[in-house]
Amino acid sequence: MKRLLEALFGLIALTGLPYLIYLGVYYLRRPSGTPADTWPREPSVSIVLPTYNEAAIVESKLEELVELDYPMDRVELVVVDSSDDGTADLVETFFAGRSDPDLTLIRKDEREGLAIALNEAYAAAENEIVVKTDCDSRLAPDAVRRAAANLADPEVAAVTGRNADVIGGSEVERGYRDVQTMIQVLESHIDSTLIFHGPFSAYERDAIVPVDADSIADDTELALRIRRNGGRVVFDPAIRYREAAHSSFGKRRDQKDRRAMGLLRLLWRQRDALGRHGAYGRVVLPFNWWFMVISPWLVAGSLALATVGSLAVLGPLGLIVPAGVLAFTALGSRDALGPVQPLYSLFDTQISLFRASVALLRAEDETEHDGTWTPDRELREVLR
Repeated sequence: MKRLLEALFGLIALTGLPYLIYLGVYYLRRPSGTPADTWPREPSVSIVLPTYNEAAIVESKLEELVELDYPMDRVELVVVDSSDDGTADLVETFFAGRSDPDLTLIRKDEREGLAIALNEAYAAAENEIVVKTDCDSRLAPDAVRRAAANLADPEVAAVTGRNADVIGGSEVERGYRDVQTMIQVLESHIDSTLIFHGPFSAYERDAIVPVDADSIADDTELALRIRRNGGRVVFDPAIRYREAAHSSFGKRRDQKDRRAMGLLRLLWRQRDALGRHGAYGRVVLPFNWWFMVISPWLVAGSLALATVGSLAVLGPLGLIVPAGVLAFTALGSRDALGPVQPLYSLFDTQISLFRASVALLRAEDETEHDGTWTPDRELREVLR
């Protein structure tokens, strides 16, 4: 029994040590804002908008884009569409008679996956800066202007922003995004951040390179490739957007599991970047490997070991451990944990990463995840 307890406490300590180190570095450095040397400018901008069956919300998204705080005579909108619900026709109708911004509409007869569509849209973009956004997100009016200011720094080739408000009221998602903001601010001040966000990312056009055709983490993959080519890729919390997120447990789990699978697959495919490219490969990537690859298995192992130990000592009463975990999960999934809700948000993310890693080991992604996506009616409703 003593050895079992020693093993359990050892696992817990091993799991938590990198996070304690991170917190220590964060509070020693106290980073804030973007690390870029920003200054105001108004370069030409191409905004890339991938769409698939977005007829319910595409017009409201277009209204948002043309009302951004940026001179529309310097903006081109590149829409790549493979819909069968008339989305492309709505886009054309919206721009009929408008002189600005310019519209480049790429109609796809067949769905080939988001990464393929984005590669084609990026290749068609003609302006100095390329911004990518999603239909199911909403941008702050100054988002493009702030991105341009970041990209004025000659060392910075890409920038992403923060989810300032979760549309749909998911406290679990909001709690995780707050923690993620702290991580990405520190990563950016160390060198560059790993994760780029689909609702808003901006790139120097000359830095853009194609991503894998089957990528399901296309924004992060593009940023990683840009960093490997020598440009810094940073996070600016002042660039704000809102993204719809599920509040129901089952739908949120599917959404997060898919994201987790994409990130895990990307880390594995780009594993040769570890230890290279300055502090990015020596600090940022190892921390993300720990958080996404190693830590979820340690968490799962700790739970299993705690359950076995409690059963060995208490007999049937030892079921109190898995019962407690289930109660924690049930309350957390209902946003009912009060001040410890952020802790559940991290736990929830670790569970998604564990489930995704198991699925990848079973090669489920080869047949079930081809880079396409299905619009969610529930999330679209909150955006109408």
